[in-house]
Amino acid sequence: MSTFDTAEDEVRDLLPRFKLVYGVLLATLIILFLRLWFLQIIEGDELREYSEKNRVKETKIRAPRGLILDREGRILVDNTTGFDATISPQYATSLNETAEALGKLLNIDPKNIIRDVKKSRIQNGPFMPVTIKENLTLEEAYRIKKIRIDHPGLNVDETVLRFYPLDENGAQLFGYVGEISKSQLNAYNSKNVGKSYLQQGDVIGQTGLEDIWDNEIRGRDGLSFIEVDAHGRESPSDNKAFLELKPQRPTPGHNLMLTIDKDIQAAAYKAMLEQNDKIGPRIGALVAMKSNGEILVWVTTPSFNPNKFARGMTSSIWKSLINDPFKPLRNKVIQDHYAPGSTLKPIVALAALQEGVIKANTIINAPGQMKFGNRIYHDSLRGGHGDINVMRAIESSSNIFFYKMGIQLGIDNIAKYARTLGLGISTNINVGGEAIGNFPTKEWKLKRRNGEAWQPGENLSNAIGQGYVETNLLQMTLAYNAIANSGKYYRPVLIKSILNEEGKTILNNEPQVLRDITTPNDEGVYVEPRHIATVREGMRRVANGDHGTSRWWKIPGIEMAGKTGTSQIMSYSAEDIYKKCENRPVMQRHHGSYIAFAPFKDPEITVGVFSEHGCHGNTAGAPVVRDVMRAYFEKFHPEWLKIKEKPKVDNTPIEPSEEGIEE
Repeated sequence: MSTFDTAEDEVRDLLPRFKLVYGVLLATLIILFLRLWFLQIIEGDELREYSEKNRVKETKIRAPRGLILDREGRILVDNTTGFDATISPQYATSLNETAEALGKLLNIDPKNIIRDVKKSRIQNGPFMPVTIKENLTLEEAYRIKKIRIDHPGLNVDETVLRFYPLDENGAQLFGYVGEISKSQLNAYNSKNVGKSYLQQGDVIGQTGLEDIWDNEIRGRDGLSFIEVDAHGRESPSDNKAFLELKPQRPTPGHNLMLTIDKDIQAAAYKAMLEQNDKIGPRIGALVAMKSNGEILVWVTTPSFNPNKFARGMTSSIWKSLINDPFKPLRNKVIQDHYAPGSTLKPIVALAALQEGVIKANTIINAPGQMKFGNRIYHDSLRGGHGDINVMRAIESSSNIFFYKMGIQLGIDNIAKYARTLGLGISTNINVGGEAIGNFPTKEWKLKRRNGEAWQPGENLSNAIGQGYVETNLLQMTLAYNAIANSGKYYRPVLIKSILNEEGKTILNNEPQVLRDITTPNDEGVYVEPRHIATVREGMRRVANGDHGTSRWWKIPGIEMAGKTGTSQIMSYSAEDIYKKCENRPVMQRHHGSYIAFAPFKDPEITVGVFSEHGCHGNTAGAPVVRDVMRAYFEKFHPEWLKIKEKPKVDNTPIEPSEEGIEE
């Protein structure tokens, strides 16, 4: 039986429900009407302007990075125009078709394009353009422009590309640029709140000067605006909001003017790459400076081409660089420290003279070998050097002579003079990644070797630049420059000035004497000028004397002074120490170095070379130094050179190897 007796009873029962439904509908209509009235009447103008702005596409204009110039204003690092293929997610209404067409043109898997666009849409929002390929060829850019009208959101964006005209030469010094990583982005924006703001896709310096001076040379990006239709294609109109937008001109970064001389830099790089019949191109570093501390040359070999980083590094090239046993990415001038070998001997000689252990003409017997404790120590020459003074000991690089100096001086006395000349201390050159090395003392060993005491025999090996002594090439070259300057130690200068885009100087670095070693320091350590003169004479004989270890590499008309060095990387038995280094496997060969200054009487330039596994300083380092100095004097003092053509030299290494030999 029905619940309701009649239809009227049913209607009467449902009527309140109908009224409720009608009331809800009426209220909804009133709310919608009021909302529409509010949007159209109250906020109509504002929303209309916002809608019109949605038709405007905002594009970042990358600011040109500041140039890096040599001391004469010639370009070392430049900018050039590049083209990138991008897709704007908010306009990519046919992403699959666009990916297929673009992938075919660029030889990219369409699935990867779709994946990258969708990923960026989630991470960066729909308005951030996604770079599909950087550094398009002109042909690729032309073909994409032809098809973009049929593919909403597809664009060819013009960009500023970093360009390194010297290619591999100086790459470790200049560094390279690359897109900022997520971790770098978070760290940068946290550190620079209120100053500047970077976004994913921005390019920053990653290594070298590009990194250290990034804030100065990066510049400030600009903005441009274009009207677009619903597909992201340009569609001009009389849009009021568009007319009120003001494009922002990009501001170029400041230019760095270095103390580097482009001509001498080129000659140095060529000299480092020159084939040596015994060892091939040099593996190592070269630095040259004016006597006032201004860096003229900075070379590391083997090297890499930073243009490949600027244009997009492939995984295969990257793997080859990081797996190269000779580490082409490392800035070997300062990032590697090594045993200086016999290039330390002039500094030990200064200590011995100043401490009164010897005088300039004190005669010391230097036989072929000597016993100390339970060990036999060998000289660099199998038969020894006989009775010699300190100048002859430097000239012919006698190990026995300096072993005896080490015994009498002790490591602490050697260290205080070495540190006065900057060894084991940061040079404070603003390049980044400097390894300061170490100059040991008794206290240092106690702390670093778990309370192990200094052994008397360690004085010998450290006195010839082996043992615990570790320096970098720049430190050693600065020390020699101080000896060349009769005690004046100059601050190394690499950045000569910083210029704005109008060429106005906003920072200028002048040469500066940091200390004079002929004046007592805070610890009372100093060296009398007469002792420096004695050591300088010994170094002059290295390059010019009858027994000099670099006498084969003279420059007619220019008198050089310097010191060769050979650093052992492993110990050899008494039977093997005099065998030819060049006949050993590459990784077992000694390192060779040579540091010299010229002219002797009034020095203008100091050059240091370190050659990994180069066997001898006199063959691996001295000819390179000679070529760099010749390039310098041919440019600045050609009248000093008696013979312009390259002199014939005897390439035969000194027999046996001239220094650094210990059992």
